[in-house]
Amino acid sequence: MLAAVDLGSNSFRLHIGRQDGDVIRIVKSERDPIRLGAGLDKNMFLTETAIKTALASLARFRAVLDAYPLDAVRVVATNTMRIAKNAAAFLPAAEQTIGYPIEIISGEEEGRLIYMGVASALGSPDERRLVIDIGGGSTELVVGQGFGIDMVESFSIGTVGHSHAFFPDGRITEEAFDKAILSARSHFEDGVPAFLERQWGNVYGSSGTIRAIADAISRNALGDGKLSYKSMEALKASLIGFGHVSRIDLLGMKPDRAAIIMGGLAVLMGALRELRVKAMQPVEAGLRMGVLRDLQLRATRRDRREQSVQQFRDRFDVDQARADHVAQIASGLYAQLKPASNAYERQLYWSGQLHEVGMVVSHSGYHKHGAYMIENADLPGFTSGEQRLLGRLVLGQKGNLRKLNGALADTDFAKAVLALRLAVMAMHSRIDVLADELRVKMKSRIEIEIRRDWIRQHPTLAYWIEKEQEWWGEAGIEFIVRS
Repeated sequence: MLAAVDLGSNSFRLHIGRQDGDVIRIVKSERDPIRLGAGLDKNMFLTETAIKTALASLARFRAVLDAYPLDAVRVVATNTMRIAKNAAAFLPAAEQTIGYPIEIISGEEEGRLIYMGVASALGSPDERRLVIDIGGGSTELVVGQGFGIDMVESFSIGTVGHSHAFFPDGRITEEAFDKAILSARSHFEDGVPAFLERQWGNVYGSSGTIRAIADAISRNALGDGKLSYKSMEALKASLIGFGHVSRIDLLGMKPDRAAIIMGGLAVLMGALRELRVKAMQPVEAGLRMGVLRDLQLRATRRDRREQSVQQFRDRFDVDQARADHVAQIASGLYAQLKPASNAYERQLYWSGQLHEVGMVVSHSGYHKHGAYMIENADLPGFTSGEQRLLGRLVLGQKGNLRKLNGALADTDFAKAVLALRLAVMAMHSRIDVLADELRVKMKSRIEIEIRRDWIRQHPTLAYWIEKEQEWWGEAGIEFIVRS
């Protein structure tokens, strides 16, 4: 069984799914409309009240998760956690409360996962489609065909902020609505032309806000009863007629959704005007289904991150033979070092694949260039935390260890760094070595065993070993070489 938790700006949501062949059946869902995005103060800090509310919700979610025999759980946080200045301070308490790591994902990764969820629900491998998702703090637009994505963009406009900006006192007027739609159009106008060039067949809306708008139109027989711009105009007129959020009385409209429906409707209408879309279809799938699908693919070795690494490597003309050789040696040495867990196993292999990517900038300091490129690139499937980890490994492949800023205190990470450095050292010394020909241990100190003839056959090896002893010594770890 798999679980996906979405810590959104509007609501915290949870899906638990059971794998049934290639299909995921949802067996449990939870939603807490905690309005985390509204809990940001004027300086973009989460307030104490917002933090307490969020922790209480996470505690409830943990009780639900603990009741199921789960094989994998992924917890993702979106826009509010991306922009909150105290997110890093809040994260440890949040992770301890829910009992799992929390990944603050980029807007592009959010869009990718949303599209995966929609594509999984729709099937239709030949259909070209546009997917729109309006969240509490951001809006994602994605164009793709089948499971393939052509373009994804995240815009920093969502239901919570837009509702508070244009309907702060709950009053609903035509003037406020028109200003809100115009503001929304200004957010999309620069990014939309690139989407229009790609064309699509059907348009789908995947968020709870869009489904709520579609439900209100359908159940209250507004406009043509479908999710069209004409019907949205009718819903807008109906909301203006109520005059105040407290007086909204629409079939199917939950009170917690009514408070922010104006902002969501204005954002959607603004996006559709810029995209020149007259009608769309709601779909009961999105981020959480995408996370579940991604977990399923990882379990079956169809990990999107593998493809991202290959594409990134190829894009910058990395020598594939050298990359494969270093990755394989590093992985073999890491296994010898017997880490306490496999937490860094795949990241180490990927860092070996990408260790020379920085050479596209300069041969001097290429490890620093590579680390920067990896940390700041758009690598679909990776979270920002995973990219930082890859970047640190690539940065640590050579030179002094001080630049890792105390990360070696994590013994398994230190072993991964050692394995990568030894693999890179062997390659630069032109030693065609297999991992089992180089024996290595790391406990209170590092001990390596090398063949005596290597020093004679590869003159630079002695130099590199001496430098390794010096650099690890500076980090407080003794480095012993035996032959």
